[in-house]
Amino acid sequence: MTEVTQPALTIDALGKKCPIPIIMLAEQINHVPLNAVVSVLADDPAAYTDVPAWCRLKSHRHVGSYELPGGGWAIHVRRNY
Repeated sequence: MTEVTQPALTIDALGKKCPIPIIMLAEQINHVPLNAVVSVLADDPAAYTDVPAWCRLKSHRHVGSYELPGGGWAIHVRRNY
């Protein structure tokens, strides 16, 4: 089991439908230092695949998606630039 990196920023997008979680991530990712991790909390099933796809499109790194106890995921993104 790999160690989960502590996020520098957590974006609470629970209850919001895509593309809102991605818009929130795009607006806030530049507020953390390079190589820092942003955690997007989302429960819309589209976010589970759309956030990693956004990472590939924008050249950031999808670190992992972790199930939340109350439902949804914490989707970790590492800022690359």
